[in-house]
Amino acid sequence: MTYQTPSDQADSPATRYRMVVTSGHGHTDTAALADQRLRGWLKREGYDEPPPAPATVPDQPGPPEATRYRIADRTSLDLDTGRLRGGSGRYLRCRVREPAPHGTRQTTLTVATPPGGPTWVRLEAEHLPSGPSVRTSGRVPVPDLARSLLPLLDAADGPGAVRDHPTVIGPREVDRVIDELCDPERRLPIVVASIPANLDRDSWLADTVEPVLANLTGLAVLYVLDHSARPAFNQALEYHPVYGGAVRTYLPGLDPAARGDGVHHPVMSRHLIEENPRRAAAILAREPRRLAADTPLPDVLADVPPLRVLPLPQPSPATAAALADETAQEQQAGVDELQHIRLQLRCAERLERTLLAEADEQYDALRHARAQVRVLTRRLVAAAGPAAADPATVATDAQDDEDGTPASFSDLVSRLGEFPALVFTGEAKEAMALDEQNAGSGWARLAWDGLLALQDYADAAVQGRAGGDFKQWCEHTPPGCHPFPPRKAVRGESHTVSTNAKWKKERMLPVPQTVDPSGRAFMGAHLRIGGGGTAPRLHYLDDCSGTGRIYIGYIGLHLTNTRTN
Repeated sequence: MTYQTPSDQADSPATRYRMVVTSGHGHTDTAALADQRLRGWLKREGYDEPPPAPATVPDQPGPPEATRYRIADRTSLDLDTGRLRGGSGRYLRCRVREPAPHGTRQTTLTVATPPGGPTWVRLEAEHLPSGPSVRTSGRVPVPDLARSLLPLLDAADGPGAVRDHPTVIGPREVDRVIDELCDPERRLPIVVASIPANLDRDSWLADTVEPVLANLTGLAVLYVLDHSARPAFNQALEYHPVYGGAVRTYLPGLDPAARGDGVHHPVMSRHLIEENPRRAAAILAREPRRLAADTPLPDVLADVPPLRVLPLPQPSPATAAALADETAQEQQAGVDELQHIRLQLRCAERLERTLLAEADEQYDALRHARAQVRVLTRRLVAAAGPAAADPATVATDAQDDEDGTPASFSDLVSRLGEFPALVFTGEAKEAMALDEQNAGSGWARLAWDGLLALQDYADAAVQGRAGGDFKQWCEHTPPGCHPFPPRKAVRGESHTVSTNAKWKKERMLPVPQTVDPSGRAFMGAHLRIGGGGTAPRLHYLDDCSGTGRIYIGYIGLHLTNTRTN
């Protein structure tokens, strides 16, 4: 997919900017940095200096009330701090409302931290029209507050650093960036710019790349491919390359092994960038802006209670009228947003039904084609003579029987004994509960494919011929063995999950005492059964180098992480 040329694509008003990142600091330090930068910004704008944000959470029943300060004529600052809904975790929120042509410009900065971290930061700037009939572009640029905050926060989206400028990638960083691109839990796009082969890196970076990426601050992770890194990067992403001065936006959900997946990650050509850099920068920011506005908030930010403003004492008639207008604007904005969400939900439900039906048919066809390939491979090996047969790369008759594929998890669980190298130590009821889900049958077939692939891998690994771990096996599956999509084979959990005591405990799953005397081991490696960040998972421990077995400790709904409740 390429971006349309400027003449083919009309402007789309950007009336909202939303930045959602994690901070590399704790709640207290992050809140102090946010307050410091907010006060500095207001001072530069010529407003009266506000009081400092509350340093402690008030101990009071019910939702807290924000204190409103008048920092200029028709300009207000609301400050509140308190507990997240449910009583655990805490937050700090600052909201500034300023007059703007045909409406109000509103900037809201929120810092929220659940028990055990991490600390999340949300910065939202939006233009609120003065009434439902008002039509204005209300274009909201990247706030100066975002550019000043990011360098101090050590902001991140999963393993990717969110900076106010692009980071140059050398050969040593390619593997790390590939892992970031394939992270199933990332929220933000990753934008990668290339450098023309015949141009100087620093000149291209300063004159072209930085201006064209300027509108993406806080909305994406930004990288520039060094000349020496480009070959390795494009070799790893053979279906998603970027070169020749082009810029590519890698959206969440990247599948590097799927040829057809490239259409979902748009490329902007060097020609379009050089023809009109300013227009190119605006076009490049559209999809990240849309994604930032439409992606559901992390649970911790969604648990920040609604803002309840404590009005100024004895408001004048003019102030009372302004407050009434403000309330009406907020109510109208809420109605509009709710209607937008309902329309999106309706479209998503229709699309889900259509895709589930199509995917079921396509997956059956794909499995049938794979079975034919395996049968023909076996026949070819047999025709070449017994000496050519390799038990590690030729599937068994029982495994090649398409009619024997389980259609439910109940059937799958009852047949786990068919895999001599796999040991299921989990709870059968958690796996069988998946049959109650709409996509249960498709999930069961995909889980069966994962078991077949794990068995083939274990057979080869015990003999020292696997050539790496299971993910590498999936990326380079030998002929005749059962394949499994590499992007669905995950080596381990994210840093956020593996360092959260409660979430890590959920993944401490049963193993024999010969593997671990405690009878439990951390199973971060898992298979993604189905698409999306909250689809079912199969967690396992690869002990082929020890006991010669793979222990499957869990098959069931997604365990708790940043995207689940």
